[in-house]
Amino acid sequence: MTGLRGRVGAVPALVAGGMMPLAFAPFNLWFLAPLALAVPLRLALAATPRQAALYGYLFGLGWFAGGVHWIYVSCHRYGNMDAPSAALATAVLVAYLALFPALGLLLARRLGRSRAAFLLAAPGTFGLAEWLRGWLLTGFPWLAPGYSQIDSPLGAYAPLGGVAGVGLVLLAVAAALAWLSTWPRRRWPALAALVLLPAGGVLVDRLDWSEPAGPALELALLQGNVEQQIKWDPAHFEQTLARYLDLTRAADGADVIIWPENAIPALPGQLPAGYLETVRAAAAGAAVLVGIPTEDPDGRYYNAVLQLTPPGGEYRKRHLVPFGEYVPFKRQVGPVLDLLAVPMSDFSTGGAGQVPLQVAGSSVAASVCYEILFPREMRAGAAAQWLVNVSNDAWFGDSIAPPQHLQIARMRARELARPIARATNTGITALIDARGRVATQVAPFSVTTLRGHIVPQRGLTPFARYGEAPVIALCLVLCGVAWRRRGS
Repeated sequence: MTGLRGRVGAVPALVAGGMMPLAFAPFNLWFLAPLALAVPLRLALAATPRQAALYGYLFGLGWFAGGVHWIYVSCHRYGNMDAPSAALATAVLVAYLALFPALGLLLARRLGRSRAAFLLAAPGTFGLAEWLRGWLLTGFPWLAPGYSQIDSPLGAYAPLGGVAGVGLVLLAVAAALAWLSTWPRRRWPALAALVLLPAGGVLVDRLDWSEPAGPALELALLQGNVEQQIKWDPAHFEQTLARYLDLTRAADGADVIIWPENAIPALPGQLPAGYLETVRAAAAGAAVLVGIPTEDPDGRYYNAVLQLTPPGGEYRKRHLVPFGEYVPFKRQVGPVLDLLAVPMSDFSTGGAGQVPLQVAGSSVAASVCYEILFPREMRAGAAAQWLVNVSNDAWFGDSIAPPQHLQIARMRARELARPIARATNTGITALIDARGRVATQVAPFSVTTLRGHIVPQRGLTPFARYGEAPVIALCLVLCGVAWRRRGS
């Protein structure tokens, strides 16, 4: 009978997981997230720990198969993998990511034997599993539950607890829905959660966490739209340099001009003589930030943002993409990894402690592409007055990944109460205000320049001050209380 119940619950768990990606960009049906998350919680209420883990795993398979299938595009179309190898790599990643919701439900079921104790533990254990997903093996926190709520009332909790805090509140709402679905005698705690948590978000949203730190700056974000297939091709090198030089000349009147990640696909020493001086002259007094690989005297390479104009400065990417920018266990794995054949895939990390850039009389914290996924690392730039993220989303093609990536950047802006200028090669290039709202953006896959203003900000949010530690502590408290009440 137990096995039959497990098989019957498998389909709803998988279907509910398949609903989850619809809560994120580009679909933005945020109200589906608590409904979808409530399904595996409801199924696990009367399940054994093993069945609860199975429901969590099937939920995760639907969630990540639907949400990160674009990995296939990156590997096959742009990573030089054949179709079967790319499909296998994608399947392995999905199977790995699905382990975390399985772990969350397994721990919740073991901690909370009664229904009430289980639903009390589940937000905490699920939250801890999500924290682990963002850390283990350098982390891959893409599609963390909290991102789905950037435009919902729950998104207002981001300055308090970051995306992890938003996710914890979301899971509490899902647990309340799961409890109400059992038609219990005591409904008021769940009903109170369903009313008070969104209402609290509405009230928190009225607070201002930062204030202007100087006059508005006019920005020009260059989108060169250089196809990934030709980006590193020497035959197109001069064409790429000329395109960005022309866009720079056309950005007259801007205070700051920003090029995307690796807009210059060569080291500074490999450029034509006088090219960087010509760019400086073309900027006509504007500050210029350029995405370019750089090299230090010891021969180490960095994925960098270089300020070409006084007072100069360089930001070197800290959090590198495994197998894309560096190869873990390269010596042990050996020639098998040659399948990836990714250009400039032997970068070094820039390390912690890098100071903000001084740009147009303001302080700027830079980040490169993928590392904007990591809120605890972005906090290092919380003292800066605005943020710059340069990216090359050409790796994603015309998939759902670029809108998801933009949504992640919006959450960083809301967590830190800092505007973000996001310059990308193919899109989505955008300006994001200090509340995480897209102020303006340009169409992807076009050669264009985004013009707009940002206002530097000062003031620290609670998340900028304390990070994720309070949320992790709250998750542990929920688990402890559930353990104490496990039989009641």
